[in-house]
Amino acid sequence: MTPNRWLLAVGILLVALPLAACGQQAVDQAEEPAAVVEEIPGSELMRITLTATAAERLGIETAAVEQVVLAGSTSLAVPYAAVLYDSDGTTWAYVSHEELVFVRERLVIDHVAGDLAILTEGPAPGAMVVTIGAAELYGAETGLGGGH
Repeated sequence: MTPNRWLLAVGILLVALPLAACGQQAVDQAEEPAAVVEEIPGSELMRITLTATAAERLGIETAAVEQVVLAGSTSLAVPYAAVLYDSDGTTWAYVSHEELVFVRERLVIDHVAGDLAILTEGPAPGAMVVTIGAAELYGAETGLGGGH
C-alpha cells in the first residue's frame, strides 16, 4: 500500500469510528422513554416521572404554594400560571413532591387576585406546583398528543 493510500485509509477510519459511536449513542438514548406514566393504586390519577433531559426540553418550572393573608384571613395561593382546567372545567395543578416526579392534584379556587389563584382547597403550603409545562404533563398523563 502506498503512503497516500495508507493515509487515506487511516483518515476514513478516523472519521467512521466516531460516527459509528454516535449512532450507537442515539440508539441507546432512544430506548429510554422521556416520561414514565404509572397508575397510582386506588386513584384515577397517574404519576409522571420525567428524565432530566425531558424536563429541560419542556422548560419545566415550579413555584411554591403560599399562604397569603387577604382581608384578615389566611388562604392558600398558587401562581395562576399553575392552574390547569380539564374538559369539565375542574381545576388542577401538577405538584412535585420529589424531583422530576409530578402528580395532578385538584384545586378549588375561591377567586383570582392578580397573578395568584386564591384557593379554598389545594396542595399544602410549600408544595411545588408546575407553572410552565403543565399542559405537556397533562398530555403525557392522558395520552393526548400521542404521549401513550
